[in-house]
Parts: sequence; structure tokens; C-alpha cells
Amino acid sequence: MSKSSAAANGQALWAKQPKANAELFALTYGALVMEVVGDADGNVKEINEQLENIGYSIGIRCVDEFLAKSDVAVCKSFEETSNVLGKTAFKMFLGANCDVHQHSAKSFSLIMHENPLTVFVELPDEYKETLQYTIVYCGVIRGALEMLNYKVDCTLVKSTLKGDDVDEIKVDLKSVMQDGAGDDYHEE
Repeated sequence: MSKSSAAANGQALWAKQPKANAELFALTYGALVMEVVGDADGNVKEINEQLENIGYSIGIRCVDEFLAKSDVAVCKSFEETSNVLGKTAFKMFLGANCDVHQHSAKSFSLIMHENPLTVFVELPDEYKETLQYTIVYCGVIRGALEMLNYKVDCTLVKSTLKGDDVDEIKVDLKSVMQDGAGDDYHEE
């Protein structure tokens, strides 16, 4: 699927999706982050891990909805998958446009010029350098791609909350997992 057709598909899917108020969405996520901060007693490493795990749980579930509603063809490469993720899936679920920058056949970055999760957010000084407020995206990406048999590392590279001009998420392919039940399952 080409970048332009992936973007057009994403726009069409966004138009069909039931919408929630963007401000309510951003504020609800902010409340969730504050709850995690309170539960972790300010331990930033634990906060980041919890947010990433929440995203992972979302990702393993939303891939089914995406595949059911999007009617995209099977991607033949990781590069094609990155375009569908950035141009179609992000648009479908968030209404957000992502630029996809290919580093190699096994690595890409998603670049967001507008991030719906950070609309009303300003990090306190004690969290500005260490809290990865939008790491939930990394978890969603990791969970969704794992359901498609891609084992990936996902990293927040840039954040507008830390003074960068864009939000950038880097995805590196670690391995392609085998399809099927594997050697542990044998029918008797």
C-alpha cells in the first residue's frame, strides 16, 4: 500500500469512526497519568513502565478492530507495515497525521506534528526530563505489532513537552516471530 493510499484509507476510516470529544480524551488520559503518578509515589521509572504496559494492553486489543474495519491488504514488508501504522491506524484511532521516516528496512520513525494527548499538558519541572508522558503510544505500537508477529523496540525520541518541535517515536524491528502454534502444541 502506498503512502498516499494509506493516508486516504486512514482519512476514510477516521470519518466512519464514532468520535469522542478530543478535549475529554486528552483530559481523561491526563487523569490516568496523574493516578499512575500517585500510585507509584513519584517513581518515574515505574510510572513510565506502567504507562507503556497500559499501551501494550490497548495495542493487543485494538489491532483486531483495526483489521476488521480497515480492510487493508496484507503488508508484504515491515516498511509497508510502518506506512499503514503511521498513515492509516494513527488517523483511524486518533485523527492524528503521522509522517513516516524510514531509517532502514528494519527501522522507522513516526513523526507527529500535533499530538492529541498533549493538548493541555505542561509537565512539572521535576518530571520534565524523565517522565515519558506519551510512552503509552510505544506500548500500543509494540502490542499491535506483536499481534502481527513483529517483535519491536519502541522509543520516544522527541517530545513537544520537552521543548522539541515534534513528537517522534522510533520503532526498531527485533525479530519476526513464527506463525502458528509452534513445537509446544501437538495434537494427539
